[in-house]
Amino acid sequence: MKRADFKKKRKMRTATRMLLLLSVTALTAFFTVLISLRLYAQITGAPSLSVPKASVFLDNNGRQIGDKFSAERRYWVSLDDVSPFLIDAVIATEDRNFYEHNGFDYKRIAGAILKDIKTMSKAEGASSITQQYARNLFLTHEKSWSRKIKEALYAYRMEIFYEKDVILEGYLNTVYFGHGMYGVEAASRFYFAKAAKDLTLEEAAIITAIAKGPSVYSPVANPEKSRERQLLVLSLMENQGFITEVQESRAKETAVALKTEEWADMKRAAPYFLDEVWREAEKILSKKGRYPAEGGWTIRTTLDPHHQQTAEEYIEKWMPENELQLGFISIEPETGAITSLVGGTNYAESPFNRVTQAKRQPGSAMKPILYAAALESGYNPLTFMSTEKTIFTYDEGRSTYEPKNVNGKFAGHPISLAQALAISDNIYAVKTLEDIGYKKFNKMANRLGIDVEFQESPAVALGTSEVSLLEMTNAYNRISSGGLLVEPTTIISITDSEGKTVYEQPKLTTKRALTEQDAFVLTHLLTGMFDPVFNDYSIATGLSMRSKQSRPYAAKSGTTISDQYLIGYSPSLTAGIWTGYDVGQHLTSLEDKAVSKKIWIDFMETVHAGKAPEPFIPPKGVSSAIVDVQTGGIAVNECPKQRLMYLKDKDLPQRLCTDKNLREQLHGEEDDADFELFPFSFFE
Repeated sequence: MKRADFKKKRKMRTATRMLLLLSVTALTAFFTVLISLRLYAQITGAPSLSVPKASVFLDNNGRQIGDKFSAERRYWVSLDDVSPFLIDAVIATEDRNFYEHNGFDYKRIAGAILKDIKTMSKAEGASSITQQYARNLFLTHEKSWSRKIKEALYAYRMEIFYEKDVILEGYLNTVYFGHGMYGVEAASRFYFAKAAKDLTLEEAAIITAIAKGPSVYSPVANPEKSRERQLLVLSLMENQGFITEVQESRAKETAVALKTEEWADMKRAAPYFLDEVWREAEKILSKKGRYPAEGGWTIRTTLDPHHQQTAEEYIEKWMPENELQLGFISIEPETGAITSLVGGTNYAESPFNRVTQAKRQPGSAMKPILYAAALESGYNPLTFMSTEKTIFTYDEGRSTYEPKNVNGKFAGHPISLAQALAISDNIYAVKTLEDIGYKKFNKMANRLGIDVEFQESPAVALGTSEVSLLEMTNAYNRISSGGLLVEPTTIISITDSEGKTVYEQPKLTTKRALTEQDAFVLTHLLTGMFDPVFNDYSIATGLSMRSKQSRPYAAKSGTTISDQYLIGYSPSLTAGIWTGYDVGQHLTSLEDKAVSKKIWIDFMETVHAGKAPEPFIPPKGVSSAIVDVQTGGIAVNECPKQRLMYLKDKDLPQRLCTDKNLREQLHGEEDDADFELFPFSFFE
């Protein structure tokens, strides 16, 4: 063998050995990297896929009325609840080989790297769906090599520990679609007012187009660019076999209407109510060991949209254009469900809830609570008491109190509890408090849901203690329920992001705050404010509403120098309203003083419209009698001032109104004056 040939063969053997060595080294390095990556993934474990999720509020019909989110508005949905068109559009546009690769599309990456090297930039993207999901979860959108390396590491870990469908579902729920919307469900609701599962092909293409660049391809901000990108998405879907040419053509020709206005309307629904829902939800979830801020809750509320819209309509109609404020609430007696709530005239200017947070003086609206305690102590509607001008002493004789009636007049004869409540006599109320004592009054208030400790002053009988409208309306609602310990609530049920029911409204209570008999007798007493038969030295306080009244209501108003209350109920709904000024201003104009009654009666009449008037049905142990209002005796033709009254059986009158001893006992000489008769009764 020639020396030259020998050297040539030796060089070839050396080169072969070097090539083999390099190959072995490369393979060793490759497998070392793979093993290292695997060890890294095993050591670091599965990356958390948890993201903030919006909580959704539904009305009592199951329609969405709002949401609650911490940083990102996102409604998590499973792949089964996403339109197949949208899934196909995303894969065709973002990662056509998603189900084949292990997190990286090497051809796209290589092409992107070469392009970046040529342009000396990092502008070209080639991230797979897994990489984009990793970026959405853990990283920023900074264009740097270090970020891309971290993105790749996260993507590898995600592919190791999670199925493809889990990754795709997470990606679809984390992509930003502009206008504060994260995920396909939020985007679908915002742009098209529908669930992601109901998107059509052309709508799905628009949603997919936005993900490329929300600020550029939003159909709201840039409809022309959005249209161009939509057409590209449809073409990609057809080229990759996801849709046919016919489907592509039809989708390109179909006009799509945005419905973002419906989203704006939904966001404005009952903001004071929704604040209260979230406060209640936080308490419920915390008691159950759940973390409210994790989000993803679906909260079905008690809101009745008709009730809420009606309340808002009449508030807007009747509230004067000044700084007068109000609180309004309606509650179902049987369940305690709050069906409407307005905490002020303008939520944007003041989210302070004047139903739940403000403490104000209820005035005479507190009297039914006092008389509930009196009925329990042996009083009845025909308990008569003299109500002349009186100076009361208290604090062991060190202080005096001289109550007056609103018109400055006093009765010149004894009046009954029924009449005292109808015309809101203050002397009768203070005398009743002195008779039964503060302890019984306080206990009754607490049992009816009013968190108060009355001062031992005669004035508390007239509602000088500060309470919230929610407490007062709840108290009336318990009376309306027949005396049950009904708790007010805004929530029917709560489910978590996985659809598991965490909370359901409890069953109806059987516990009582007062007897069914006392509750009914008091209810019938509260109908007196609409009845002119009680007119005497003062008039029944609800007569201004009587012209609009089409059914029986039990109610009581209350007035102080700065607060106006009106709370009342039908057999199926309780409503309470407060009007006044937030700080230091008194009610002076007649318009300010009249507005609460206008709103209340219009609301009650409208929400009951189309329904037959409901009577208040007396329970066992309560019977009716037609009595003479002046004497409390059984009425006959000679006694013109008559009314049907309900009393406990033991309290039914035994003597006729013409009984001379009865009339002289109460009124001295007989009074032959003519009186206006109550033209009809809801209780016959």
